[in-house]
Amino acid sequence: METIEQIKQQISENPIILYMKGSPKLPNCGFSAQASQAIMSCGEKFAYVDILQNPEIRSELPKYAEWPTFPQLWVDGELVGGCDIILEMYQQGELAPLLKETAEKYATDE
Repeated sequence: METIEQIKQQISENPIILYMKGSPKLPNCGFSAQASQAIMSCGEKFAYVDILQNPEIRSELPKYAEWPTFPQLWVDGELVGGCDIILEMYQQGELAPLLKETAEKYATDE
């Protein structure tokens, strides 16, 4: 249960967080590369967790999220989705406003 608590804490402490294979600068899979690239091009800061370095999170997060694959983008405590959804939102111009709005919302809280 500790891993689930860790996941909940990461999601609550980071308004925009990407669970991925590798890092945004050195992704270890094509889907993680595409997802992190789309998010980075929106210009907002985001946290990430390399699931390859965190096998417990890699095994527990899909159960917690009820989403089987990685990457997973969480915004404001909600699962947005994986690579396909991230890219679709980016291409339709929906991702940048969502990330900007979330970043601004939490910037004023501090």
